Amino acid sequence: MLRHVLRVDQFTRTDVERLIVSAAHMRTIAERGGDDRLRGRILATMFFEPSTRTRMSFESAMIRLGGRVITMENASETSSAVKGETIEDTVRIVETYADAIVIRHPVAGIPERGAQVAAVPIINAGDGAHEHPTQALLDVFTIQQELGRIDDITVALVGDLRYGRAPRSLAMILTLARNCRLILVAPPGVEMSPDVLDALASHGVEYRAEIDLVAAAREADVVYMTRVQKERFPDERSYLAVRGQYQFGEQHLEVMRPQSIVLHPLPRVDEIDPAVDSDPRAAYFRQARNGVFMRMALLDALLNSSSTLA
Repeated sequence: MLRHVLRVDQFTRTDVERLIVSAAHMRTIAERGGDDRLRGRILATMFFEPSTRTRMSFESAMIRLGGRVITMENASETSSAVKGETIEDTVRIVETYADAIVIRHPVAGIPERGAQVAAVPIINAGDGAHEHPTQALLDVFTIQQELGRIDDITVALVGDLRYGRAPRSLAMILTLARNCRLILVAPPGVEMSPDVLDALASHGVEYRAEIDLVAAAREADVVYMTRVQKERFPDERSYLAVRGQYQFGEQHLEVMRPQSIVLHPLPRVDEIDPAVDSDPRAAYFRQARNGVFMRMALLDALLNSSSTLA
């Protein structure tokens, strides 16, 4: 039974397959105007870091299923955390107002600390440079929708792989795929961290480091671009040393296969040329829309006792 959504490694292959099927069903429900299966339920969103897609897609997902939302935007400045309240006490209070809580926080492990005392489901919407499990789930849903499969694929992860929680989580969830190969394209200093590489090796996932984005684009079924996250670096100089080293443009589209796709968890800065947007292989805006459907599936699994995923 799905209790909390905290880490990628809590999901099995069967879990992911069921969520993909459910998210496809949720797309149909959303296109029909939604339903009321979560009527009377309330979702609390607590964001201690800025967010557009994750927060709004969770709130949209809840509303489309008939539920309601209370939100704490800029929680680092507007919540009692300013006064020194612990996350444990904050969760104990907020759960008296809501049936589930979504938490984004700049410190790794905070959602799990909240879950240890929570009587309601806790959903990790990103914790520092650690994980972003719901992003990974919507990413594999997008890959399945775009390519028709999540197995037998080559995925190029490009950009900040050390501090980027989205590529870290995607790499981890792809350990559940069969015959998946990863190409890791990162500037010096922000290469994929050893814990993820160890997980890939232990699951028998083939991977290699690559410095040439053209070569990676030529080989990949999925090119997953990411921004270099300024907020994760200790100083401006360290950030500027790696920013802008990989920029996806029309020259990369020219070598990609017709059926391959370009993804990005967004927001982008300068890592994808806007000229790419009109190409049908540019799937990142469809990817963002898929976040609503996958989060509908997750909320249904967590809050609807009659859900087949519950």
